[in-house]
Amino acid sequence: MTQKAGTATPRKLGTPKPRPARLSPADVARLGAAGLRARPLRLFLSALGIAIGIGAMLAVVGISASSRAELDQTLDRLGTNLLTAAPGETQTGEEAVLPKESTASVGRIGPVETVGATAAIKKSIYRTDHVPAGQTGSIQVLAAQPELLTVVDATMHAGSWFTPATATYPTVILGSAAARRLDVPGVGTRLWLGGEWFAVIGILTPVPLIEELDSAALVGWEAAQSYLGFDGHPTRLYLRAAPTQVAAVRAVLGRTVNPQTPNEVAVSRPSDALAAQQATDSALNGLLLGLGAVALLVGGVGIANTMVISVLERRVEVGLRRALGATRGQILGQFLAESLLLSALGCAGGTLLGAVVTGLYAASQGWPVVVPAWAMAGGLASTLLIGAVAGLYPAVRASRLAPTEALAGT
Repeated sequence: MTQKAGTATPRKLGTPKPRPARLSPADVARLGAAGLRARPLRLFLSALGIAIGIGAMLAVVGISASSRAELDQTLDRLGTNLLTAAPGETQTGEEAVLPKESTASVGRIGPVETVGATAAIKKSIYRTDHVPAGQTGSIQVLAAQPELLTVVDATMHAGSWFTPATATYPTVILGSAAARRLDVPGVGTRLWLGGEWFAVIGILTPVPLIEELDSAALVGWEAAQSYLGFDGHPTRLYLRAAPTQVAAVRAVLGRTVNPQTPNEVAVSRPSDALAAQQATDSALNGLLLGLGAVALLVGGVGIANTMVISVLERRVEVGLRRALGATRGQILGQFLAESLLLSALGCAGGTLLGAVVTGLYAASQGWPVVVPAWAMAGGLASTLLIGAVAGLYPAVRASRLAPTEALAGT
């Protein structure tokens, strides 16, 4: 039977329906990139919101990690085997007194490597003898034993430490802060101390583990007894123990310093204060990370807003593509790819921003620059997740547009 002209050829029974062309991931990525390039200003502003959130979070983590690295280096350099012993309180609430032989007793503990002591002296130090008595500048006068410099691992900024000779004469060594408060530029200056002129023979560099020495004026142990009426009782012992025996030495230190009343001896470990400071800083870092997360969430809202507006503006484009055979899945993939690419651009900018801020701040503080890899990986994962969630609704909405409805502009 012949077929009339102008009639369509019927599809044979059993012939499969034609399948729509499939887009490769590269094709989807190119479509998404083309959609973003068409609106560069909107792309920049939307990516900026994500970049600020990622940059803030990465900077907080990087600065915190750099601070911890500096603290670890400081502890490695200064050692965590430094212990101190100071007078506690008696049963009547008064301040206890350490025996004169405390230093020698502690030195006999096997694992103790070196020990030194200081003693607080109730005297004031002044730039001249014309300064009113009340203006002390919060500078404490301490008698110091010769071994103290080695025990606390301090160094001299100028001048020299006490020698067997200078420790017996009216000489003084200033901490770094005390030298600034007294406006002492270097050695050789004379200071008025306890009704006597004392010559400055040295200035210490800052002592990280023993900050009280920074604002102190140190005099020799023998000179303090000769010129300042010092009675010879130490008020704080500093000792270094074998690193593996710190806990054991700490356990017997009180009984060794004062066998009669060991409960009147306060034993501490200066490095524990730094660890507590690190724990306090971590709480603040948690707050800052929360603020960074809020900024990241705001960036995600910006992406969602951008994609919704993009769908509304491109209804005709979506309808034309649907009319030409594009499936809902392909439309969905196109707009989802745009959202993910936008998030990836923001993440790249935020990572660079966070690394730069961390590097500049760490360099200004003299810290090692540390940007944890897990933070960058976590930032990338969270950004892509937020981008996918933010772009999912606009992408689904675009894929559900009917071709005739989209082309009609309704």
